[in-house]
Amino acid sequence: MGLSILLRGTVQEKLNWAFNLYDINKDGYITKEEMLDIMKAIYDMMGKCTYPVLREDAPRQHVETFFQKMDKNKDGVVTIDEFIESCQKDENIMRSMQLFENVI
Repeated sequence: MGLSILLRGTVQEKLNWAFNLYDINKDGYITKEEMLDIMKAIYDMMGKCTYPVLREDAPRQHVETFFQKMDKNKDGVVTIDEFIESCQKDENIMRSMQLFENVI
């Protein structure tokens, strides 16, 4: 289902899917801990042989940058509305939402 959303879904469906990926406990919020768990998993999948070599604190730095950008009311969690609004304003994120549109 996730692949179908990524390939054929609307931008809204893709953003909802991405939010749900990070919202591990499905409570409607992304916490720093949830985001860090996902970032560590992604960095682990990339392996130690990346170029340039990633610093040990790269996942935590990614999380901090994410929260500075997305946690609009600075309450320590990111809601679906904050996530979607921030993503829609980010050209890079919106461009990445279109990467798979013509794959199949």
